[in-house]
Amino acid sequence: MSGTYSTHFFFVMVKIIETPRDAMQGINTFIPTAKKVAFLNTLLQIGFHTLDFGSFVSPKAIPQLKDTAQVVEQLDLSQTKTKLLAIIGNERGAKQASSFSQIKYLGYPYSISETFLKMNINSNFQKAFNQAEKIQNICQQNNKELVVYISNAFGNAYGDAWSPEIVFEHVKKLQQLEIKIIPLSDTVGVGNYESIFQSFQAVVHDFPQIEFGAHLHTKASNWQENLSAAWEAGCRRFDTVINGLGGCPMSGKKLIGNLHTRHFLQFLNSKNSHFHSVTPIIKS
Repeated sequence: MSGTYSTHFFFVMVKIIETPRDAMQGINTFIPTAKKVAFLNTLLQIGFHTLDFGSFVSPKAIPQLKDTAQVVEQLDLSQTKTKLLAIIGNERGAKQASSFSQIKYLGYPYSISETFLKMNINSNFQKAFNQAEKIQNICQQNNKELVVYISNAFGNAYGDAWSPEIVFEHVKKLQQLEIKIIPLSDTVGVGNYESIFQSFQAVVHDFPQIEFGAHLHTKASNWQENLSAAWEAGCRRFDTVINGLGGCPMSGKKLIGNLHTRHFLQFLNSKNSHFHSVTPIIKS
């Protein structure tokens, strides 16, 4: 969903990346392919900017999304401007995702926590960067755009070093690969107003050629505070989930949920934002 935040002097585009993939991977039982397709086709009619719909990773790691290749072939894109994003973890996944013309964006889970990289994609800083470079080459050869998520961007739950300066240094390195979209991700919900604001402030103005997003894992008690921090630091791209379900199963931590789409729309309404489209499903 795209909206405009307006004052008397300017208009700012706000991008909503609806993320059912994150919700589905947090559900223990496998959702039948037909039900996935029906739900995703409904979401495609709402007007989100991007739909993060599935992943091309090992079915042993994320069995809930083992049918992504079958799902994408059944999605109806004939009446939507929403673009599809799929998560990948290596070159093999990137090549598979790139074989589908329906998919525009490939999402790669990088991290500033080496402990989390090992847990999530069995990697380290150097290997993860080299992997990102190879995946970027695959994307460029296949007219796809790579989205690199920086996990653990607002704090570290594993004892690794964290600071806004570390976030800055990793963004600076990824810039060398001409990455144009970098969402900063909370991963396990350790972020607070100060750490979220500082992380975005460290990069938003120094890398104007990069579109930064916010992937927040929030609780009922802190979603507004954390969302406000990203907004006030200049972020205008946000990942949301209808019903707020989800989280990273590979984190070793309890899944606390994602930013609820309805909460985000309420927040935007408080900022006097205006939307091209809003449908009743968001309000449920």
